[in-house]
Amino acid sequence: MKTTIKIFLAFLVLSVLFSNTGCKKFLQKDPQGTMTQENFPVSASDALLATNAVYTTTREWDYHSGGYPILDIMSDDARKGSNPSDQLNTVGPYDNFTITTTQDGLDRWWNQLYVGIKRANIVIEKVPLIAMDTALVTRYLAEAHFLRGLFYFDMVRAWGGVPLVTTTTPPLKLGRSSAEETFNLSISDLNYAESHLPMRNEYTNAEMGRATKGAAQAMLARLYLFRKDFLKAEEYAMKVINSNQYALEAIYINANGVLGNNGPESVFEVGALPFDGTEVGGDQYANTQGVRGNPNRGWGFNRPTIDLINSFEVGDPRFKGTVISLKDTIDGIVIMGDASTPDVTKDSTGKIIEIQTYNRKVWVPGDNTATQWGHHRRLVRYADVLLMAAEALNENNKSSEALIYLNMVRARARQGNTHILPDITTTNQSELRDLIFNERRHELGMEGWRFWDLVRTGRAAAVLGPLGFIAGTNNLLPVPQSEIDISQGTLTQNPGY
Repeated sequence: MKTTIKIFLAFLVLSVLFSNTGCKKFLQKDPQGTMTQENFPVSASDALLATNAVYTTTREWDYHSGGYPILDIMSDDARKGSNPSDQLNTVGPYDNFTITTTQDGLDRWWNQLYVGIKRANIVIEKVPLIAMDTALVTRYLAEAHFLRGLFYFDMVRAWGGVPLVTTTTPPLKLGRSSAEETFNLSISDLNYAESHLPMRNEYTNAEMGRATKGAAQAMLARLYLFRKDFLKAEEYAMKVINSNQYALEAIYINANGVLGNNGPESVFEVGALPFDGTEVGGDQYANTQGVRGNPNRGWGFNRPTIDLINSFEVGDPRFKGTVISLKDTIDGIVIMGDASTPDVTKDSTGKIIEIQTYNRKVWVPGDNTATQWGHHRRLVRYADVLLMAAEALNENNKSSEALIYLNMVRARARQGNTHILPDITTTNQSELRDLIFNERRHELGMEGWRFWDLVRTGRAAAVLGPLGFIAGTNNLLPVPQSEIDISQGTLTQNPGY
């Protein structure tokens, strides 16, 4: 908690200095005042503040795909949610793939990622010039490289090749690099981070939440899995596993809940404090998705679908750990919801029905909306690492080994109940590939990974086609038209938009 508070205090000090957004903002004049890019950072305390400011990027609302959880909404796991007309023009197009080049939110996400990239570049360029403990310099640089690698990985998945800004003084016109070049920069940053970051057990309790060697290795495993480089994906996932630094929470719901904050399953998470406002340490990610109505815990966006609900195996405890249904009781509170915001959908027979569900994984105990701002979003969980290892091993013709890690995830999910979720035994590669894919849906549902899983495995057209997905177009998002206009044509648009 102490480190969380320190990281958030950096936002108060540095919000003016680092408030620039987008490529265009890098070229604006420094803010007027005593703190400028020329005289900050100059001390060891400045170096810590500058590094913490890079972390703060992940807590700001726009970092979460432009504010709204569009990556779940674009999948078959969730629908827009909230009141049917609420943000219909803003969020609705992600629900049915009518996204345009001027779609609200895309510019915010793009700009926020470049905010983080600039903050990382300041650390990478300026901190080595400070007379201070060399071990801390090395660690701060590794943390900045890790976060910059994360930001560029976010960008290349969303838009493909993007402008690569690796200095605080980029050229006036900077065109798009290729997707390969963007991936390579992310890999280079994450490799640097892996080589120089501490192991988890080398941090004090007060430092929990900072990037670790294991976090860099897990992110590399995820990146290589996205690129179908299964040998590398296996290598890095197994490094995390063999480090013995992580473990599954005994109870599934704690993997995303407050009792698991910075716990053994958390490989990398975005910390937050239960206060209404980013400037005081809060993160609006969970508030955006919180139960709407009674109890009033948020806006009610991003609602689990019937398709997701019906996909769980009978008795799977992860269903109630993923989906809030009306009349559920959580922390002594009966969920009544909001009668004016049902989702109209069809059941498996085609019958039109109304449902109202919410994302259980962002629930935070409390009696007001402010507590929702204290949710810690997990960007990497150990269960995900185990499933990445299982997938890569299976693709590398090591199906028997893949079963070990797949069944570890299922064993935790069943929580001692031997009558449910039996171990998977098949070693047929094709069958096991599908089973691992389905396991990811049930283990990681509503955490923002389903859309990327569908795209990277080539299943998006078949699964999302009925929802409007167009192969060759919607596997990427459009570059914000505002950025193309500002670049005077230096930036080019993605195909199909």
